[in-house]
Amino acid sequence: MGLRKVIEMAILKTEEMDEMDESELEERLEELQLELSKEKAQVKIGGVPENPGKMNEIKRTIARIKTKLSEL
Repeated sequence: MGLRKVIEMAILKTEEMDEMDESELEERLEELQLELSKEKAQVKIGGVPENPGKMNEIKRTIARIKTKLSEL
């Protein structure tokens, strides 16, 4: 996956989440959690993140999805 694809994936607007059903939200949640774990692993081995703000945006998006899932 290219960097642009990951950044677009992390930015999930609330309107887009409203249109998704529960299974789509859960799938996106798993993708984002995997991406976050990859970013954390890269930092732990001493690497520098390509985009430092990406981890925070992924965390925020995960929180939004979890909130939306709890409302369903």
